[in-house]
Order: sequence, then C-alpha cells, then structure tokens
Amino acid sequence: MGVPLVCHGHSRPVVDVSYSPVTPDGFFLISASKDSNPMLRNGETGDWIGTFEGHKGAVWSCSLDKHAMRAASASADFTAKIWNALTGDELHSFEHKHIVRACAFSEDTHLLLTGGMEKILRIFDMNRPDAPPKEVGNSPGSIRTVEWLHSDNTILSSCTDTGDIRLWDIRSDKIVQTLETKFPVTSAEVSQDGRYITTADGSSVKFWDANNFGLLKSYEMPCNVESASLEPKLGNTFIAGGEDMWVHRFDFQTGEEIGCNKGHHGPVHCVRYSPGGESYTSGSEDGTVRIWEVVGSVNHEEKESDQSGNVKLVAEEVVRKAESLRISEKAAEAK
Repeated sequence: MGVPLVCHGHSRPVVDVSYSPVTPDGFFLISASKDSNPMLRNGETGDWIGTFEGHKGAVWSCSLDKHAMRAASASADFTAKIWNALTGDELHSFEHKHIVRACAFSEDTHLLLTGGMEKILRIFDMNRPDAPPKEVGNSPGSIRTVEWLHSDNTILSSCTDTGDIRLWDIRSDKIVQTLETKFPVTSAEVSQDGRYITTADGSSVKFWDANNFGLLKSYEMPCNVESASLEPKLGNTFIAGGEDMWVHRFDFQTGEEIGCNKGHHGPVHCVRYSPGGESYTSGSEDGTVRIWEVVGSVNHEEKESDQSGNVKLVAEEVVRKAESLRISEKAAEAK
C-alpha cells in the first residue's frame, strides 16, 4: 500500500478530514480535531500550511470550498466558523444554541450547511452572513453528518442515535427519501461525479444510487467502521477505517479486501480519498493524520512529513501560497 506520510500537529484525536478539489495551486487537506484547532495541509505531501485558531471547544467537522479559498469548521463551542484559507483570518462565526457536529459548503460555494445537537439543519448564505439562516425540517435526532447533492437542491443528513440517511429537498423543506440502515450512519460521502452515496453504519459499508436512491452494494467489514470513501476517478476500490486501528482497502465490485494499512495507535475515525485517487488520508484517536499512497507494499518504514528530504511540493504556486500565509508565528518563522 506504499509508505505513509505521518502528519503530526494535533494534540487530541482527529475526527474529520476533508480534501479540496484540484485547484491551480494543487489540492489541499483540512483536518478537524478535539484540540479545537483545524489544520490546513498540502494534500499531496501532507506538509503543514497553517492552523485556524479561534475555537474554544472540540472541532467535529471541517470543509474546504471548491476553490480552497475558504474553510469551514463546526465545533462544540456552539459555533460554525468560516475562515480565509489563505491568511487564516476568521471571516465569520455563526452562533448556534448547542454543539455543531457537521458542516459542508454547497457546490457553488455560496451556502454553508450545518447540523448538530439542536436537531436542526441550517443553511447560511455566504453572501449575506448576518442574515438569519434558512432552517430545514426537524431531524429525529442529533445530527451527525451533512452533505449536498443534486446541484445544491438536496441535502442529506444522518443522526447520532438513530439509523438511516434522510434526504431533504431544500425547496420544499421536506424529506423526499429515507435510506434505511440498521445502525446510526457515522460517515456519508457523495462521490465526485455525483452518482453514488457511500455510507458507514455499524460494521457495514453501503453504496447507494444518488439519483434513484437504490441500494447498490452492501459489504460487511472486519470490524465496526466509522468512515468509508469511494475511489473518485475509477470507482473501482473503496477504503474503510474503524475500531481495529487499520485502514482497509477493498475491491468495489466484489468486496474483497485488497490491502490493509497498519500504523495508527488508536481507532480510525475518518478516511477520505484524495481528489485524484492516487492517495488517501486517515485520521485517528492517536492524534495523527496519515496519507497513504495507492502503490507499493506494506511494512515499510514511515516517513515523517516536513522532515523527509524526498518530499517535494507539486508546484511553485503551492510554495508561494504556503510562504504567504500569516496563520501563526510558526508560519512567520518559516519564511
């Protein structure tokens, strides 16, 4: 499975990771942690770019817009925050009345969707951040995951304590479909081409047709899994991570395990494929983010990101972007 890049920096468990699409400056990775400080990294090398400082509680969810110009984070401090991803500055803080567990930018980047312990889905307008948010329906439980699909006309959500995925039409504010699962859904991902929804519940990974909502495939995993991700370009493999501390890779068509990455020292809370499918990332209870290449064999020594002479950046633009950031004293000293 290749040599993992080990990305240090978080002091508490890593509970969410999210990639940007490929931009003219490369692609980027943001991680959320219970240490309250989301971190931005180069998506290919894992090199630290900056830390978004301002939350006063665990950060449960993070997201980058499609241009990697803004970041969003959802926190136990009852806020969701929008950040300038170039400077690290806080652009806006959206107040909630309870813990915010999930956030997601719309495809057109103009809207931010949030959900959490209040059991309310909220849509904030990035062009009118001081305007009251649109509230969508009443969720049957505390919200765990949120995603956009169908050109930002549909949103999906899952709950912490009840099964199923619910799909809401934001024009009617009504549930248009329920995808039934036996256990609470801990991870939901809409594929890059918009065709599939990948979910993890209990020890099961399921794949749904995002247009007619039929269940396409369901595979039982070796253990309870918290997160799963479908390879974005070919759709021929998927990854899953959970309580056994390993990141498993499977054949999409057969469900056969084709690889296993060992290295984390605690349960794996989140996994995501990079936008080109050439690598994938995992975040763990052990406080590390690891980037695994989709080549080579297992049992190699680990490389430390930022300390390996073999690590190179994708383009000079990324170097310039990293050097221009003013996110913390560490970035300033590195100039």
